[in-house]
Amino acid sequence: MNEEKVLALLKAQGVPMKSGEVADAIGLPKAEVDKAIKNLVKEGKAESPKRCYYAAVKK
Repeated sequence: MNEEKVLALLKAQGVPMKSGEVADAIGLPKAEVDKAIKNLVKEGKAESPKRCYYAAVKK
């Protein structure tokens, strides 16, 4: 559920974001956003183009 929200935001923004920015934008605790991002990266749906920033993988 949280992963879907995080991924939707990353796709909509189109630019790499910090997990804190994602948390503020969707109103979730940063810890939950960090967990969701970790799972998305593991699944290959998100990536970290530079340290501490995350973006949706473009297909």
